[in-house]
Amino acid sequence: MLDLFRAEHDAHTYRIPALIVSNAGTLLAFSEARREGKGDTGNIDVVLRRSTDGGDTWSEIISVWDDGANTCGNPTPVVERGSGRIWLPMTWNLGSDHEQDIIAGRTANPRRAFMTYSDDDGLTWAPAYELPDLRKPHWGWYATGPGNAIQMIHGEYAGRIVVPANHSDTQSDKGHYYSSHVFFSDDGGRSWVLGGTAGPATNESTVAERADGSLLLNMRSYAGVNRRAVSVSSDGGVSWSAPVLDTALVEPVCQASMVRDDRLDGTSTNARILFANPASTKRERLTLRVSTDDGRSWDKVILIYSGSSAYSSIAVLPDGRVGILFERDAYQRISLRLLHVD
Repeated sequence: MLDLFRAEHDAHTYRIPALIVSNAGTLLAFSEARREGKGDTGNIDVVLRRSTDGGDTWSEIISVWDDGANTCGNPTPVVERGSGRIWLPMTWNLGSDHEQDIIAGRTANPRRAFMTYSDDDGLTWAPAYELPDLRKPHWGWYATGPGNAIQMIHGEYAGRIVVPANHSDTQSDKGHYYSSHVFFSDDGGRSWVLGGTAGPATNESTVAERADGSLLLNMRSYAGVNRRAVSVSSDGGVSWSAPVLDTALVEPVCQASMVRDDRLDGTSTNARILFANPASTKRERLTLRVSTDDGRSWDKVILIYSGSSAYSSIAVLPDGRVGILFERDAYQRISLRLLHVD
């Protein structure tokens, strides 16, 4: 296990990991560099480390987005297969604004979605630009992912890039509440459209494509029973089924990560879905689960780290190893574990 981000790397705390593999096979490990403290607001930048040798060695930290004292975060990367361009949805808010103020509408600058991209395998990044059409006026809080987005490969919506996200809604008759949603692109990332919502009582989400071309959305749940919520879309993310709880997926109300592993067979049910979260009612025992029936059940369970652990991100390497980038030891470090999952 390798520590990729630690407090001594020029920030008070590193949080919110995201891991992907480029078309060239480069591993890209993103995180938030929280300059002044552990909290979700203040001077926060999006940063990156790269490995071109399968995770053996890593670059120094690269700055992706630094907006001074403001909050830049929630990296949710995806590789567009045709062009190789790496798209990076993120979010922004004033560093002086706190989440509860944004939710309650006590700020003139609600949290917003932004985008950047790289055409040189993550070495340099375009200036971040806003995606203003991806939020409704009555939404307050907004977050992409965090973790990773996907590009669909099956059926009618093959090629669609789908980004999991979430928001709070001030028009709910239940008061301010969180819900998950997605946005997507059908033109390789040049334009983006707001998709459907799955909620209420859900937020940070992760998405995977099933063998039949439907989408599985797996969500942090506020139902009060420490289980993950799931929803399915048969129209590429335009609409979602009512969320239900997956009784097998214990959670402490925390982010989780999920990817489809198409290495075995890109078109059949031999492909697996991999899922990781702290499998406890506390943020501990980061656990990897494997499903061979599109996330309907989980037939393999692998303990990744028994101690304090929280957010994570999964990627499948070209040699078949699975990489899990995750927060551990009360956010003191973000570590990478590479393993074979037979």
